[in-house]
Amino acid sequence: MHEEEQNTLNLLLSAAMEEFLKKGFRGASLRGIVKAAGVTTGAFYGYFDSKEALFEALAGDAYDYFIRRFCDAQQAFADLPPEKQPANLDSISGEGLHDMLLYAYAHLDACKLLLCHAEGTRFSRMIDEMVEIETQATHAYLDVLKRLGRPSPPIDERLEHILITGMFNTFFELIIHEMPLSEAEHYLREMRAFYTAGWLRIMGQSDPSR
Repeated sequence: MHEEEQNTLNLLLSAAMEEFLKKGFRGASLRGIVKAAGVTTGAFYGYFDSKEALFEALAGDAYDYFIRRFCDAQQAFADLPPEKQPANLDSISGEGLHDMLLYAYAHLDACKLLLCHAEGTRFSRMIDEMVEIETQATHAYLDVLKRLGRPSPPIDERLEHILITGMFNTFFELIIHEMPLSEAEHYLREMRAFYTAGWLRIMGQSDPSR
């Protein structure tokens, strides 16, 4: 890409980021983006075929990272020998969430597009997708506990969904509120301790009298 073309692309991306962050995907105006970038509509279509494609260029990498990193953590846990999984219940997923937090703070605008301004795009279901992945992993872990002779009591599916959704919403609130990273890391550790203890109790893997 020639320097002039790259400059035009950068102007479009910068104007689009500002417009999407201010108005969201649905409220954003392609005409306003083009005007703010100082380019023609024809020039825009030389780079993108739609407003959706423009949003994808800004948010797609962040979405891919979150989904990939979360799936990698789930797979690393599932690959552990069954007898080692209970002792590592929090550590691997905690490392994954910490990596996601660091990524978000390094790409804050793109991540805020995903979390706050993606309604009307395929990215608006990101948390729902992660909830589905976590739910499947939870069921696989319950099967492991059963094979280890430590079966969990039945867990109501509605409660399970509420708790998992709440965990992700709590995590992403750290990013949405843009608190200092050191505070966000502290709250993440506290959040993980809270949810891990709760899940152990629900799964019958801890002594409630302790």
